[in-house]
Amino acid sequence: MIAVLGFFSAALSISNIWPQVWLSCRRGRTLGLSPTGSWLAVALNACWLTFGVLIADPAQVVTHAVVGAGNTAVLAALLATQPQLRSARTLLRTAAGAAGLLGLAAISIAAVALVGIAPAVVAAAFGSVITLIGMAAALPQLLGILVDRSRDLSGMSATRWYLGAASSASWVGYGALLHHPAVVLSAASAWSAPSPPARCCGRGGRSSSAAGPAGRPPCSSPPDGCTCTSRGPRSLPDGVVHRAAAGR
Repeated sequence: MIAVLGFFSAALSISNIWPQVWLSCRRGRTLGLSPTGSWLAVALNACWLTFGVLIADPAQVVTHAVVGAGNTAVLAALLATQPQLRSARTLLRTAAGAAGLLGLAAISIAAVALVGIAPAVVAAAFGSVITLIGMAAALPQLLGILVDRSRDLSGMSATRWYLGAASSASWVGYGALLHHPAVVLSAASAWSAPSPPARCCGRGGRSSSAAGPAGRPPCSSPPDGCTCTSRGPRSLPDGVVHRAAAGR
């Protein structure tokens, strides 16, 4: 039962990144993505992959190997479509945390392979650290959405966020059954984050931002999964884009 839930959680995690990969890599839409959050996503996948190796958990290893590849593709698309993010000063600001996480993963592996510390001991300490960092890693993207209400979110996939919520819920159950608090806390922190479509569409299909002329909601740059009508944004499935947004 636990193994089935683990691989079900892995399948959800593996599937949730690919709508974003399609949107960013195939269609070149990256507006709204946080560069700091994207760097941290890649580094955290590497850390959780390391954690999975340390505890000999194939579900964790497979999940984070595949999802890490997807997050790396999204990061590459972000850097390719927004050249200003490739400057040395910007990279120092946005990628420093990710570099620190990769260094921490390397130290953990060295502690087992070279020093001879038991993998379970290293995994317990390493998992606690990356759980706390993972909870904080959601903040750059979340704060960017909440603080700047006019931010263009057209490069963010709504489907990814909904699949991510389901994936996080599954990992919470899986971690609880295995008595791994690091897995539970990390998944629960991701589960609690609101999705961009909720910020865009609000209740009844209306924008949660300030109203535009004649009492109508503003209609600029809705995120993927929302489009604008005379009555405000409405939800659309992934891949269906308003004609005004299709030219971006």
